[in-house]
Amino acid sequence: MWRRFRRDRTGLISAAIVLAFFLIALLAPVIAWAYGKDPYTPYGGNQPGLLNQYGYPILPNGGISGDFWFGLEPGLGRDVFTQLVYGIRTSLSIALIVTVLSTFIGVTMGITSGYVGGKTDYVIGRVIDTLLSFPSQLFLIVLVPVVEVALVQPDQETPAWLRYVSICIVLTVLGWATIARLLRAQVLSLREREFIEAARVTGASPGRVIFKELLPNLWTPIIIQATLALPLYVGAEAGLGFLGAGMTEPTPDWGRMFQVGANVYHSDVTYLLFPGVSMLIFVIAFNLLGDSIRDAFDPKTKR
Repeated sequence: MWRRFRRDRTGLISAAIVLAFFLIALLAPVIAWAYGKDPYTPYGGNQPGLLNQYGYPILPNGGISGDFWFGLEPGLGRDVFTQLVYGIRTSLSIALIVTVLSTFIGVTMGITSGYVGGKTDYVIGRVIDTLLSFPSQLFLIVLVPVVEVALVQPDQETPAWLRYVSICIVLTVLGWATIARLLRAQVLSLREREFIEAARVTGASPGRVIFKELLPNLWTPIIIQATLALPLYVGAEAGLGFLGAGMTEPTPDWGRMFQVGANVYHSDVTYLLFPGVSMLIFVIAFNLLGDSIRDAFDPKTKR
């Protein structure tokens, strides 16, 4: 697989881009320290001559200058570069956590459903069908506040960490069903194969059959699905932020940058440009990486 992947130039370039995004997210505090600014300080309000009376940057192209590489946020006057860097950190951390949790739950439920069968398969199958029938974006908007209401008193402000946890929980609950259905179908096919029957005849326990016989044959779809799911969760998290159900202020967030940019693009499109291009590059690179990994795992695939 590694030899096939190394021959795929598109996959290598995509992997380098994805790795660069993760490094930026991981080293966001170091980048902000070296840059000399943070994503929380309203520089436009503290320093005269940066914003006009309407809250827009005075300098052209969103206030881009040697001091503010990507310009200033309209209204509050925060630094766009550090907001973007920390926004990448927020979105990728949520997407990574949700991908790991939903993949783990999906693998567990899918293998259990396919291998055990009977009433267990029926119950898990109906749960999967129910979750897949939900209009996911609508339920994301509805369920995030519901989770918070159950944990926070009406007169208290929702802390940022709770909104973070709520988004992870809701995305995980609505996300594991896809991989579970895929693996259930794979297990239903594999459990009737000769090597599974041979393992049973030799007295292997169900746990040994699952971990030693079934799971090694399922790593390819698991890795491919996880690789393709992560950019979807990045987009879902950004969509929540754009619709006002994502991370709260002052936590930097890609989706909220889109929201502010959509409100001011008629005056200056610059603020919308940087998060838009960043997300476009990341999603395309990760999808191409997922395709390359799939091709590398499947020796019959030819490009």
